[in-house]
Amino acid sequence: MSSHRLAPLLQPRSIAVVGASARVGSPGNEVLVNLRKGGYSGPVYPVNPGRDRICGLDCYPALAALPEIPQQVVFAVNDTRLEACFDDAIALGVEAATVFSSLSQPGLAERLRQKAQAAGIVLHGGNSMGFFNMAGQVWVSGFDTRDHTRPGNVVLLSQSGAGMSGILDSEERLDILFAASTGQELCLGIEDYLDYVLDLPATRVVGLFLETSRQPARLLSALEKARQRRIPVVALKVGKTELAARLAISHSGALAGSDAVFDAVFDRYGVQRVDDMAQLAAALILFAQPHPLPAGGLATLHDSGGERQLAIDLAAELGVDYPQLDAASVVRLEELLDAGLPAVNPLDAWGSGGADAGRSMEACFTALMADPGIALGAVVHDRAPGGGIYSSYLQYLRGAHAATGKPVCLVANCAGSGSDPQAIAATRAGLPVLDGLREFQVAARSVLAYRDFLARGEEPAPVPTAPEIIVRWRDFLAGAGDLDESVAGRLLRHFGIPVAETAVFDGPAVPAGIMRSLRFPVVLKTAQPGIAHKTDVGGVVLNLEDPAALRQGCAEMAARLGPRLAVAPMITAEGVEMLLGVARDSQFGPTVVMGLGGVYAELLRDSVVLLPPFSAAQAMRALSRLKMRKLLDAVRGREALAVGAFCEMASRLSLLAVELEDVVAEVDINPVRLMVAGCVGLDALVVRAQTDGR
Repeated sequence: MSSHRLAPLLQPRSIAVVGASARVGSPGNEVLVNLRKGGYSGPVYPVNPGRDRICGLDCYPALAALPEIPQQVVFAVNDTRLEACFDDAIALGVEAATVFSSLSQPGLAERLRQKAQAAGIVLHGGNSMGFFNMAGQVWVSGFDTRDHTRPGNVVLLSQSGAGMSGILDSEERLDILFAASTGQELCLGIEDYLDYVLDLPATRVVGLFLETSRQPARLLSALEKARQRRIPVVALKVGKTELAARLAISHSGALAGSDAVFDAVFDRYGVQRVDDMAQLAAALILFAQPHPLPAGGLATLHDSGGERQLAIDLAAELGVDYPQLDAASVVRLEELLDAGLPAVNPLDAWGSGGADAGRSMEACFTALMADPGIALGAVVHDRAPGGGIYSSYLQYLRGAHAATGKPVCLVANCAGSGSDPQAIAATRAGLPVLDGLREFQVAARSVLAYRDFLARGEEPAPVPTAPEIIVRWRDFLAGAGDLDESVAGRLLRHFGIPVAETAVFDGPAVPAGIMRSLRFPVVLKTAQPGIAHKTDVGGVVLNLEDPAALRQGCAEMAARLGPRLAVAPMITAEGVEMLLGVARDSQFGPTVVMGLGGVYAELLRDSVVLLPPFSAAQAMRALSRLKMRKLLDAVRGREALAVGAFCEMASRLSLLAVELEDVVAEVDINPVRLMVAGCVGLDALVVRAQTDGR
């Protein structure tokens, strides 16, 4: 028996089913059927006052009449009876419970939560389809399921019931080790089950159907556990359009929507994200295959020029790498191919067909896989009539794998059947059969990306800021001192973040000392409290070339927006405007936002979000995801910009986000002028964290 705190639920010594029924198809009947199908060996006690026996088992009128206290009680009753039955279980001292009901009666869900927590009951549900502990032979579900003939190495955890059953019951190429539909998560969340399955020795890959995280700290802890144990996690995260910070003050807060923050979480822990259930199933199949993945990229063999072009188009869209073949591979393929077929990857090798076409295709695929730049290969051929597969295609896989040891698979452009006997047998033999070219390429991208994530290992964190600087600014921010642009810039510079020095004053007259210190041209900005986005209200005037122009600008801006003004050096070097900031997520705390800046920050919304702290190398990889990333390279005679300096700046800001987490809510450095020779923040906004009474 496992010592994990979920053991009374997932590996119970005995189970009682309240609401057990002889009516076929009812939850009270299906749960008994599933316990029998799963091979559960402990005592099962049906509870129904109207029956003496159900499914060949003695039936009891109430929980109090059982010969022993069951370790788990499964409730298959409606909401009107549920709470009273739950109270009976508490009175007996039951350790675990499962609730399928949607708990639609007002207040019922919260009452059950409070009662379970007070009694220390490990509660699964409600509104759940249950769970399947295949290795432990405990199938607790009130719904029909297919036969699962053998426990495998794949875990499927879903906050959606259909998200679990849609794969569990239709995809026989996946041998499931454990599956759970977590439902309303009254007491246990998907994070708890993830922690549990990572302790199972057979777990090779975990799939998540994720709507949100109700226990974000526990999720991060479980994902770190997965990273340390080198167990890949594939996530289908739904709800992309929800923003976590609709009322954010800064551009950074507006850009850091909840979905972007989940991307940051996934990036930190190597979680591979997919877009739909077909992609999730394909990725799980590919991760579950037993053969190690060497260095290199993807190769595919086709019997159609048009379908090969489709593969190329999809790869460009999805960011999948098709490496060029080395010279020796090209020579070998040219010996095998018909005239007119180019020896390239992806490869169309069909030619004129004929009696020897199969042997030629197998030889071509083996030559592709023998290339030192190839790590993973697929034969991309369509299904046979009726959705079956041709056995000759599997021979291509066997020959190439035998010759190279590399993982290979068979892919159909259109979906076939997940229950096809040959497809199931080949997949279980380590030669995966997948359906859908897009789904396969997403899966291939995932396994290659996870390999590279593991290869990077631990990366050095930025050097911590001097403790006296942290203490000084934490004390200042916890107080009520003025936090204008000048002070914000000084704070950032003390943390090693390059921001232009700004002088703030009450106008319209420019104090003599400030005027003497200026080197023209300069920028004039409003510093009036309450104006966070200066350009939106015409609060920025550029390129004032002399004192007279500055005085005139001050007089006009003070009359229009108020007397509080700021003046800063005019940075004239050519470059690109970027944004860098800190936003606070309601679930995961501080995040760092990077992207295109200036007026484009919210128009283009071309940004990425990371969890702090992170290294400059991590920032560099994140920037590669920007749609406009090429703007930062050498273009039209201009040298490449100092992207490394910007990434170092981002890394320093990520450290500030952690070191001042309790006193800083948002930071906006927008724009950052990224130039050939370096980068500098031209405008800075720091927003204090809210505290009691302020």
